[in-house]
Amino acid sequence: MGDCDPGLSELAYDAKRFLLHMRSIIEMAPLQAYYSGLLFAPRSSLIRVGYLKNIPWLTMQPKVANVWSSLIQTLEGHTDYVNSAVFSPDGKLVASASRDNTVRLWDTSTGKPYGILKGHTDSVISAVFSPDGKLVASAGWDQTVRLWDASTGKQYGLLEGHTSLVTSAVFSPDGRLVASVSWDNTVRLWDISTGKQCGFLEGHASDVNSAVFSADGKFVVSASDDNTVRLWDTSTGKQCGVLEGHTGFVKSAVFSPDGKLVASASRDATVRLWDTPTGKQYGVLEGHTSLVNSAVFLPNGNLIASASNDHTVRLWNASTGKQYGLLEGHTDWVNSAVFSPDGKFVASASRDKTVGLWDISKKQYGVLEGHTKTVNSTVFSPDGKLVASASQDRTVRLWDPSRGKQCGVVEGHTDAVNSAVFSPDGNIVASASWDKTIRLWDTSTGKQCGVLIGHTSNVNSAVFSPDGKLVASASDDSTVRLWDTSTGRQCGVLKGHTSLVKSAVFSPDGKLVASASFDNTVRLWDTSTRKQCGVFKHVAWPANSTVFSPDGKLVAFASSNSMVRLWDTSTGQQCGVLEGHTQYVSSAVFSPDGKLVASASNDKTVRLWDTSTVKHCAVLRGHTDSVNSAVFSPDGKLVASASDDETVRLWDPSNKTTIEIIKTHARITLEKFSNDGAHLHTSHGILQLKSSPHSGGNRELPHTLTHSLYVTDQWITCNMKKLLWLPVEYRLSCSAVNDTPNHIVIGSPSGRLIFISIDFTALPAAYLQPPVSVAAIAGKGFLGLVGC
Repeated sequence: MGDCDPGLSELAYDAKRFLLHMRSIIEMAPLQAYYSGLLFAPRSSLIRVGYLKNIPWLTMQPKVANVWSSLIQTLEGHTDYVNSAVFSPDGKLVASASRDNTVRLWDTSTGKPYGILKGHTDSVISAVFSPDGKLVASAGWDQTVRLWDASTGKQYGLLEGHTSLVTSAVFSPDGRLVASVSWDNTVRLWDISTGKQCGFLEGHASDVNSAVFSADGKFVVSASDDNTVRLWDTSTGKQCGVLEGHTGFVKSAVFSPDGKLVASASRDATVRLWDTPTGKQYGVLEGHTSLVNSAVFLPNGNLIASASNDHTVRLWNASTGKQYGLLEGHTDWVNSAVFSPDGKFVASASRDKTVGLWDISKKQYGVLEGHTKTVNSTVFSPDGKLVASASQDRTVRLWDPSRGKQCGVVEGHTDAVNSAVFSPDGNIVASASWDKTIRLWDTSTGKQCGVLIGHTSNVNSAVFSPDGKLVASASDDSTVRLWDTSTGRQCGVLKGHTSLVKSAVFSPDGKLVASASFDNTVRLWDTSTRKQCGVFKHVAWPANSTVFSPDGKLVAFASSNSMVRLWDTSTGQQCGVLEGHTQYVSSAVFSPDGKLVASASNDKTVRLWDTSTVKHCAVLRGHTDSVNSAVFSPDGKLVASASDDETVRLWDPSNKTTIEIIKTHARITLEKFSNDGAHLHTSHGILQLKSSPHSGGNRELPHTLTHSLYVTDQWITCNMKKLLWLPVEYRLSCSAVNDTPNHIVIGSPSGRLIFISIDFTALPAAYLQPPVSVAAIAGKGFLGLVGC
């Protein structure tokens, strides 16, 4: 073996990385190894170089990293946030605790599930192995600690006594005791052999988040929301030290292997080191940009791993306090990170529902062009030739979707950018930011052409008037401001709201602006006089639910007080209260002729209302969860609704029946029907309808969609059939689909953007058929060929 060909060893290593990285999808849909597997492997991967052939239906491939990163594998199976993950003493298993009420065991060599521990009746916050690896202790929001036999998965014991949710449990080094902590402000010690409480540690003034024994078992260190770390003598139960210095909640604390140091992780975005004998602060590890959930020492004490809400795990040199490595790949908060017993690997648990396994010896990180933090929004220009993306990294970036290349980085904001929007002619982009400004950018040059300064707090949104001559911005400073886009000057401050303004919208003719505020009102403003011409009161938290009728004569807004209210824009007087829903109304929309309003509600229904009589004329029932949006077909004869039950329903309101049910595999919102009524534009792409809706709509826009592209959490689909699987690191925080050249852009929490283009004419024939029957879609979910 010593004379093994280096090239063969490199190929074997690459093949192993490929198989581990793609294991879950290969087991589910083997053909995706040739599509998603090869496409998303690093460019230098020998497997990719040797086997990736031309994929005829893919006219633009996603850009990927150059080399394998330190992320070896992502373990998927939990159906909700993963709160913690830990290695067994021999490193052969990982136990993960989740908000889905389960603990899962995983084989670290293959990544395959080893067992599921079921019994908790609420979220499981932590799980840990006993020193001999034979037991697992789990702590949950059901106020219990449960003990499990790791080999059989059967419950071994139940420790009850806490009076609030239990956040952590840990074994003593000799395995005889368990220490548990709770939001009842206490740490409790339990005798494993009897299951009885044998210690009660009081002193914290707020919730206790974690506790751990010292290596000799003589002490316990605990972390609390009272901003302190406390040391306890396990033999007497007395407090023997209070470590103070954090300026926020302390989420966890842990001893170094030799017991001389304590590392604590806090909401103040730092990890602090403390000298155990004296209680004095030894160092502060700074670098995370959000709350730090946990910190843990390498078994030899040389490194510290910290997990944070900034989606990263950071490695630190324990003696110098300098950052040693950065593990990026999770798409949501990282709740915990731990070293393997041999110190070669890290397991991380995330709110993205996955566990990550990392090889910390591989200090190679793939670099992708794009944002460096979460992408908040992506939007196509009116002609589809550009994409603008707004990010928490304080930039707006312009992209050419036909080439998937960045064509401009718009820098200037000094805080996160909430949104970006194109002007009607596509020549300008307006971006709204937490830095209290709106900035205007020339899309042809990428240069800033205006800074709109005046707001005194975060700007939540900006919108162009229909003619593009004005911008209206809504802010936390309780105002709406109007700006002249040609000069960049403020031309009106619309004052009257007494709380933050969430959104503003222009009437179809641009003469009015309606603004929705957390002061429970919607206000109407005349853009020519800049004066208020209507105050619509008694609205509870309307948020983004304000809409004008097509002729601009009415305004409707939905409210959390279960009502929809109608107002006459000419008089500013309320002309109707639409009552009937029993829970929060999330949206309201007018029919194309303005004679009806459709309202969507958390009470799982859509209601139709006659605007002339102000009475409801239909209740559409069938969804099994909250309905978040509804839209009319172009001729007004059909209604489509989207629900948190992950379905879209197409209704014939004349007889209150469901015509079609589409399983979306994600929570989506509806935007509009296509002009021919055969497709639905949604927040995740375009859905093709099997039914034959009435034609109608704008005859000046004859373009008819032929097929639909849609993005779920894990898949890109064509006509609701699985086409291309998305690995975890490429999944969306936002997405946009442009139907004319069939471009897809996906923005991720990591900051990367990927562009993919599909040639429908080169797809297998089965993909070009419309969706299958209602029953098949509702009962079996997606169908697919490439993904089968």
